[in-house]
Amino acid sequence: MNSHTFSKVVAAYVLFVAVVLGSSSCGMFVRGETSFDENYGVTWGFDHAKSYHQGTEVQLSLDLASAGAGFESKVSYGSGSFHMKIKLPGRNSAGVVTAFYTSSPVSGHDELDIEFLGNQEGKPITLQTNIFINGKGDREQRFHLWFDPTADFHDYTILWNHHQVAFLVDNIPIRMLKNVKGIGYPAGHPLKVVGSLWNASWATDGGATPIDWSYAPFQAQFRDFGVSGCPAAAYADLRGCFSPSYWWNDKQYWRLSKAQLKAYLDTRKRYMSYDYCSDSARYPTPPPECGFQ
Repeated sequence: MNSHTFSKVVAAYVLFVAVVLGSSSCGMFVRGETSFDENYGVTWGFDHAKSYHQGTEVQLSLDLASAGAGFESKVSYGSGSFHMKIKLPGRNSAGVVTAFYTSSPVSGHDELDIEFLGNQEGKPITLQTNIFINGKGDREQRFHLWFDPTADFHDYTILWNHHQVAFLVDNIPIRMLKNVKGIGYPAGHPLKVVGSLWNASWATDGGATPIDWSYAPFQAQFRDFGVSGCPAAAYADLRGCFSPSYWWNDKQYWRLSKAQLKAYLDTRKRYMSYDYCSDSARYPTPPPECGFQ
């Protein structure tokens, strides 16, 4: 499939989502203008986190005087659809990581990661996903995006219910994990929603290309702070958060639709640059969940 054809497929799918979900008051991607302070708080790098536009946009900065900055949701969630619009640092961002993820603040934690690995100017930024289950990660899948994520805001979503985890970019699914008995699934701990910007010397060319501080400050912008989630206390029984009364637990979100599956397969074929499931040197026998993604 050439680039023109793929663009038409993506456009058609996004239109489909807009039409179908736009008619529903509880669709997966209904957004609203919510203030940052309503659901989130800065947790570190306080002097490098700034709020704009009545709190509907937050900028995190990284320079020589700081390690970056980060924020997290005020409560934990036992299921939900978590999203944010993000604009990444431009120009030369090698060695800089912008992250949006969910994580449980306990030992043996679960975590669902979206990390943007910066690069030298003119080279593609990598979107890396990872899934931690009971403290075990090493499930990286990486993508080169079909747009410039530094030029404008784009929407990134982590859908998490008792049936599947799905990572989406501008409503296009790029990764999913099914909840299959005996395989392992992040369903044991409530998760907080986290955003951060930080110095990661390992991120570019295997650590061979460090940060060029002459390009500092590096700045990432975040918008859309509404949360669709089931609040849950740490160590709480999460079964109540699997209730179909929450829209993201409805049967239509148990698996990808036909339109989503087509977009998912096309995107992975064209833009996935690394899949731990295919790394035979690292995993001579693919991990068991690889058959259910």
